[in-house]
Amino acid sequence: MPHLTTDDGVKLYYEDTGAGTPIVFVHEFAGDHRSWEPQVRYFSRRYRCITYSARGYTPSDVPANFESYSQERWRDDIRSVIDALKLPTPHVVGLSMGGFATLHFGMEYCRKGAPLRALSLTIAGCGSGAHPAIYKQFQADAVALAERIRAEGMGQMAATYGHGPTRIQFQNKDPRGFAEFARQLSEHSPVGSANCSLGYQGRRPCIYDMTEQMAAIDVPALIMTGDEDEACLEPSLLLKRAIPKAGLAVLPKSGHGINLEEPALFNQLMDEFFHQVEAGRWTARDPRAALTSVFGPSGKPAMAGRT
Repeated sequence: MPHLTTDDGVKLYYEDTGAGTPIVFVHEFAGDHRSWEPQVRYFSRRYRCITYSARGYTPSDVPANFESYSQERWRDDIRSVIDALKLPTPHVVGLSMGGFATLHFGMEYCRKGAPLRALSLTIAGCGSGAHPAIYKQFQADAVALAERIRAEGMGQMAATYGHGPTRIQFQNKDPRGFAEFARQLSEHSPVGSANCSLGYQGRRPCIYDMTEQMAAIDVPALIMTGDEDEACLEPSLLLKRAIPKAGLAVLPKSGHGINLEEPALFNQLMDEFFHQVEAGRWTARDPRAALTSVFGPSGKPAMAGRT
């Protein structure tokens, strides 16, 4: 099994398929490297596709200490993958937790005036728990989820979290695909998943406080979300407004795991995006369409529970 080693000594399992311009795929909390199979089968015909299991997700290492799990580590693990495989500048694609990591990778390594480490960013299903009205509660819920995983195991996690209100759209459309997703979720390490929920999900910063950093991202970005993924709709609008070269696609009648739920549409949108980027045609928003506020007409929402 191929593994690479991060700068802090964690071994990450990866798969490398196809040839051409590289695409690095970064999976969600309920997924792993296998979650990108519909994308690898499509894009590896013309691109070099790199998938990997994040720390805490076997067959990658599962650090025992939750302090090894953080937003910064997920961001820098993307960099470690690129560096270890000596990739030319790739497209970086992330979903949900991986979307947050991709966003933070862009803010750190794709800043205007600095060497750009990505050709583009695809940030999908990003925003769960980010809105200020629910941010503090999401952090508390992530801690509670870690405790439940430790007490009940991954089978119960798959039967509850895996069947949540933004997952049932997938179940209704594609029962066989959803059953595979739930089975793979049940196979995850309970130690890794609990530490990820506690160390990463429960401690990541609020993106509503990071709009200046988003405005400095200097590469094309495609934001995607399902229209029934309630927690990600408003944050996706924020990303569209804040990132100068961002476009937004909202997939109809869709939930959270849109790359699996609607693989053909997801691939089509991303394929067209890559072509536009590679042709130099995905540019910044025309200044004649300038915004009054990145937060929309109501202004920046207040942080619930902040004193």
